Amino acid sequence: MTTEPSCVAFIPARSGSIRVPGKNIRVLGGHPLIAYTIAGARDSGVFGAVVVSTNDEATAEVARHYGAEVPFRRPATIAGARSPDIEWVEHGLGALRDADRTFDCFAILRPTSPFRTADTIRRAWSVFRGADGVDSLRAVERVRQHPGKMWVIRGDRLLPLLPFGPAEQPWHSSQMPSLPEVWVQNASLEIAWSRVALEGRTIAGHTLVPFRTDEREGFDINDTWDWRLAEELVASGDWTLPPVNRAAFGG
Repeated sequence: MTTEPSCVAFIPARSGSIRVPGKNIRVLGGHPLIAYTIAGARDSGVFGAVVVSTNDEATAEVARHYGAEVPFRRPATIAGARSPDIEWVEHGLGALRDADRTFDCFAILRPTSPFRTADTIRRAWSVFRGADGVDSLRAVERVRQHPGKMWVIRGDRLLPLLPFGPAEQPWHSSQMPSLPEVWVQNASLEIAWSRVALEGRTIAGHTLVPFRTDEREGFDINDTWDWRLAEELVASGDWTLPPVNRAAFGG
Protein backbone atom coordinates (compact mmCIF):
# COMPACT_ATOMS: atom_id res chain seq x y z
CA MET A 1 0.00 0.00 0.00
CA THR A 2 1.32 3.45 -0.96
CA THR A 3 1.96 5.75 1.99
CA GLU A 4 0.40 9.19 1.66
CA PRO A 5 3.13 11.86 1.77
CA SER A 6 3.01 14.37 4.57
CA CYS A 7 2.36 18.02 3.76
CA VAL A 8 2.55 21.26 5.70
CA ALA A 9 0.45 24.29 4.74
CA PHE A 10 2.36 27.55 4.92
CA ILE A 11 0.26 30.71 5.09
CA PRO A 12 2.50 33.75 4.46
CA ALA A 13 1.24 36.80 6.33
CA ARG A 14 3.91 39.43 6.73
CA SER A 15 2.89 42.88 7.93
CA GLY A 16 3.50 46.05 6.00
CA SER A 17 1.08 45.97 3.08
CA ILE A 18 0.97 49.44 1.51
CA ARG A 19 -1.95 49.11 -0.90
CA VAL A 20 -4.33 47.59 1.68
CA PRO A 21 -2.87 48.34 5.13
CA GLY A 22 -3.22 45.47 7.59
CA LYS A 23 -5.13 43.42 5.02
CA ASN A 24 -4.27 39.99 6.45
CA ILE A 25 -6.18 40.73 9.64
CA ARG A 26 -8.66 43.24 8.25
CA VAL A 27 -12.25 42.06 8.71
CA LEU A 28 -14.17 40.71 5.73
CA GLY A 29 -17.57 39.10 6.23
CA GLY A 30 -17.24 38.98 10.01
CA HIS A 31 -13.72 37.54 10.35
CA PRO A 32 -10.16 38.67 9.65
CA LEU A 33 -9.11 37.86 6.08
CA ILE A 34 -6.59 35.23 7.16
CA ALA A 35 -9.28 33.24 8.99
CA TYR A 36 -10.76 31.94 5.74
CA THR A 37 -7.49 30.48 4.51
CA ILE A 38 -6.81 28.87 7.90
CA ALA A 39 -10.32 27.38 7.96
CA GLY A 40 -10.05 26.02 4.43
CA ALA A 41 -6.65 24.49 5.11
CA ARG A 42 -7.76 22.83 8.34
CA ASP A 43 -11.07 21.58 6.91
CA SER A 44 -9.39 20.09 3.81
CA GLY A 45 -7.85 17.26 5.82
CA VAL A 46 -4.75 17.40 3.60
CA PHE A 47 -2.21 18.87 5.99
CA GLY A 48 -0.28 17.56 8.94
CA ALA A 49 0.15 21.15 10.13
CA VAL A 50 -1.19 24.58 9.20
CA VAL A 51 1.56 27.11 9.89
CA VAL A 52 1.45 30.89 9.56
CA SER A 53 4.72 32.60 8.69
CA THR A 54 4.61 36.16 9.97
CA ASN A 55 6.83 38.85 11.42
CA ASP A 56 3.91 40.43 13.27
CA GLU A 57 2.60 39.56 16.75
CA ALA A 58 -0.92 40.88 16.08
CA THR A 59 -1.19 38.57 13.06
CA ALA A 60 0.20 35.68 15.10
CA GLU A 61 -2.44 36.21 17.78
CA VAL A 62 -5.24 36.17 15.22
CA ALA A 63 -3.81 33.09 13.51
CA ARG A 64 -3.64 31.13 16.76
CA HIS A 65 -7.21 32.09 17.59
CA TYR A 66 -8.39 30.47 14.35
CA GLY A 67 -6.43 27.28 14.90
CA ALA A 68 -3.17 27.80 13.02
CA GLU A 69 0.29 27.25 14.45
CA VAL A 70 2.82 30.06 14.70
CA PRO A 71 5.84 28.11 15.97
CA PHE A 72 8.39 30.67 14.80
CA ARG A 73 8.59 34.33 13.88
CA ARG A 74 9.77 35.36 10.42
CA PRO A 75 12.91 37.52 10.68
CA ALA A 76 12.60 41.10 9.47
CA THR A 77 15.40 40.48 6.96
CA ILE A 78 13.14 38.15 4.96
CA ALA A 79 9.86 39.97 5.56
CA GLY A 80 10.23 42.89 3.18
CA ALA A 81 8.07 43.75 0.19
CA ARG A 82 10.75 42.38 -2.14
CA SER A 83 11.76 39.32 -0.15
CA PRO A 84 11.51 36.24 -2.42
CA ASP A 85 9.23 33.42 -1.32
CA ILE A 86 12.06 30.89 -1.23
CA GLU A 87 13.63 32.69 1.73
CA TRP A 88 10.68 32.34 4.09
CA VAL A 89 9.85 28.84 2.81
CA GLU A 90 13.41 27.72 3.57
CA HIS A 91 13.17 29.40 6.96
CA GLY A 92 9.88 27.67 7.75
CA LEU A 93 10.97 24.20 6.66
CA GLY A 94 14.26 24.66 8.53
CA ALA A 95 12.57 25.81 11.73
CA LEU A 96 10.22 22.83 11.64
CA ARG A 97 13.09 20.45 10.93
CA ASP A 98 15.00 21.86 13.90
CA ALA A 99 11.96 20.94 16.01
CA ASP A 100 12.10 17.37 14.62
CA ARG A 101 9.14 17.97 12.32
CA THR A 102 9.77 17.12 8.69
CA PHE A 103 7.28 17.07 5.84
CA ASP A 104 7.53 15.52 2.39
CA CYS A 105 5.67 18.43 0.79
CA PHE A 106 4.67 21.99 1.45
CA ALA A 107 1.80 24.11 0.18
CA ILE A 108 1.62 27.89 -0.02
CA LEU A 109 -1.85 29.25 0.69
CA ARG A 110 -1.90 33.03 0.55
CA PRO A 111 -4.53 34.72 2.74
CA THR A 112 -5.36 37.15 -0.06
CA SER A 113 -7.41 34.42 -1.79
CA PRO A 114 -10.28 34.15 0.72
CA PHE A 115 -12.74 32.35 -1.60
CA ARG A 116 -10.51 29.30 -1.99
CA THR A 117 -12.30 26.43 -0.22
CA ALA A 118 -11.36 23.17 1.44
CA ASP A 119 -12.64 21.40 -1.66
CA THR A 120 -10.35 23.51 -3.84
CA ILE A 121 -7.40 22.34 -1.76
CA ARG A 122 -8.48 18.70 -1.86
CA ARG A 123 -8.82 18.83 -5.66
CA ALA A 124 -5.37 20.38 -6.00
CA TRP A 125 -3.85 17.74 -3.73
CA SER A 126 -5.44 15.02 -5.85
CA VAL A 127 -4.00 16.53 -9.03
CA PHE A 128 -0.55 16.85 -7.44
CA ARG A 129 -0.58 13.29 -6.12
CA GLY A 130 -1.76 11.94 -9.47
CA ALA A 131 1.00 13.63 -11.49
CA ASP A 132 4.13 11.54 -12.04
CA GLY A 133 7.57 13.12 -12.03
CA VAL A 134 6.57 16.66 -11.14
CA ASP A 135 8.30 19.09 -8.82
CA SER A 136 5.27 21.20 -8.04
CA LEU A 137 1.73 22.26 -8.80
CA ARG A 138 0.63 25.82 -9.43
CA ALA A 139 -2.84 27.36 -9.71
CA VAL A 140 -3.54 29.05 -13.04
CA GLU A 141 -6.45 30.72 -14.80
CA ARG A 142 -7.15 31.89 -18.36
CA VAL A 143 -5.71 35.33 -19.08
CA ARG A 144 -8.09 38.22 -19.55
CA GLN A 145 -5.59 40.46 -21.32
CA HIS A 146 -3.69 38.37 -23.85
CA PRO A 147 0.09 39.00 -24.03
CA GLY A 148 -0.17 38.77 -27.82
CA LYS A 149 -1.83 42.19 -27.70
CA MET A 150 0.74 43.79 -25.40
CA TRP A 151 3.49 46.21 -26.38
CA VAL A 152 6.74 47.71 -25.09
CA ILE A 153 7.90 51.24 -25.81
CA ARG A 154 11.49 51.73 -26.98
CA GLY A 155 12.25 55.39 -27.49
CA ASP A 156 9.44 56.69 -29.69
CA ARG A 157 8.58 53.28 -31.14
CA LEU A 158 5.94 50.75 -30.17
CA LEU A 159 7.09 47.11 -30.41
CA PRO A 160 5.05 43.92 -29.80
CA LEU A 161 5.92 42.19 -26.54
CA LEU A 162 5.57 38.79 -28.23
CA PRO A 163 6.81 38.97 -31.84
CA PHE A 164 5.25 35.65 -32.80
CA GLY A 165 2.49 34.53 -35.11
CA PRO A 166 2.38 34.63 -38.91
CA ALA A 167 3.70 37.81 -40.52
CA GLU A 168 0.56 38.16 -42.61
CA GLN A 169 -1.66 38.06 -39.51
CA PRO A 170 0.25 39.16 -36.37
CA TRP A 171 -1.30 38.36 -33.01
CA HIS A 172 -1.81 42.01 -32.10
CA SER A 173 -4.13 42.38 -35.08
CA SER A 174 -6.03 39.11 -34.59
CA GLN A 175 -9.32 38.31 -32.90
CA MET A 176 -9.01 36.82 -29.41
CA PRO A 177 -10.57 33.43 -30.35
CA SER A 178 -7.81 32.90 -32.91
CA LEU A 179 -4.96 33.42 -30.44
CA PRO A 180 -3.25 30.53 -28.63
CA GLU A 181 -4.62 29.69 -25.20
CA VAL A 182 -2.56 31.36 -22.47
CA TRP A 183 -2.77 30.84 -18.71
CA VAL A 184 -1.55 33.07 -15.91
CA GLN A 185 -0.63 31.99 -12.41
CA ASN A 186 -2.74 33.23 -9.52
CA ALA A 187 -2.04 33.43 -5.82
CA SER A 188 -4.53 30.86 -4.55
CA LEU A 189 -2.21 27.90 -4.02
CA GLU A 190 1.02 26.10 -4.79
CA ILE A 191 2.18 22.64 -3.73
CA ALA A 192 5.72 21.31 -4.03
CA TRP A 193 7.97 18.57 -2.73
CA SER A 194 10.12 19.86 0.12
CA ARG A 195 13.29 18.71 -1.66
CA VAL A 196 12.57 21.29 -4.36
CA ALA A 197 13.07 24.10 -1.84
CA LEU A 198 15.72 22.51 0.34
CA GLU A 199 17.92 21.15 -2.45
CA GLY A 200 17.11 23.38 -5.39
CA ARG A 201 16.37 26.68 -3.63
CA THR A 202 13.17 27.24 -5.57
CA ILE A 203 9.49 26.94 -4.70
CA ALA A 204 8.55 25.58 -8.13
CA GLY A 205 11.33 23.41 -9.51
CA HIS A 206 11.41 22.69 -13.22
CA THR A 207 8.46 20.40 -13.88
CA LEU A 208 5.06 21.83 -12.93
CA VAL A 209 1.54 20.45 -13.22
CA PRO A 210 -1.25 23.01 -13.74
CA PHE A 211 -4.24 23.33 -11.44
CA ARG A 212 -7.01 25.20 -13.20
CA THR A 213 -9.06 27.44 -10.93
CA ASP A 214 -12.27 29.31 -11.56
CA GLU A 215 -12.73 33.05 -11.09
CA ARG A 216 -13.83 32.67 -7.48
CA GLU A 217 -11.04 30.33 -6.39
CA GLY A 218 -8.34 32.43 -8.00
CA PHE A 219 -9.62 35.81 -6.81
CA ASP A 220 -6.75 37.72 -5.20
CA ILE A 221 -6.97 40.86 -3.07
CA ASN A 222 -4.10 43.11 -4.07
CA ASP A 223 -5.47 46.63 -3.73
CA THR A 224 -8.38 48.64 -2.37
CA TRP A 225 -10.44 48.02 -5.52
CA ASP A 226 -10.13 44.25 -4.99
CA TRP A 227 -11.11 44.68 -1.35
CA ARG A 228 -14.21 46.69 -2.21
CA LEU A 229 -15.21 44.13 -4.83
CA ALA A 230 -14.81 41.30 -2.33
CA GLU A 231 -17.02 43.16 0.16
CA GLU A 232 -19.67 43.69 -2.52
CA LEU A 233 -19.59 40.05 -3.63
CA VAL A 234 -20.02 38.86 -0.04
CA ALA A 235 -22.71 41.41 0.83
CA SER A 236 -24.74 40.58 -2.28
CA GLY A 237 -24.48 36.85 -1.69
CA ASP A 238 -23.00 36.32 -5.15
CA TRP A 239 -19.96 34.61 -3.65
CA THR A 240 -19.72 32.77 -0.34
CA LEU A 241 -16.71 32.72 1.95
CA PRO A 242 -15.58 29.38 3.42
CA PRO A 243 -17.22 28.53 6.76
CA VAL A 244 -15.23 29.50 9.85
CA ASN A 245 -16.11 27.40 12.87
CA ARG A 246 -14.66 29.77 15.42
CA ALA A 247 -16.03 32.78 17.24
CA ALA A 248 -15.02 36.05 15.63
CA PHE A 249 -11.69 37.29 16.90
CA GLY A 250 -12.16 39.86 19.62
CA GLY A 251 -15.89 39.25 19.69
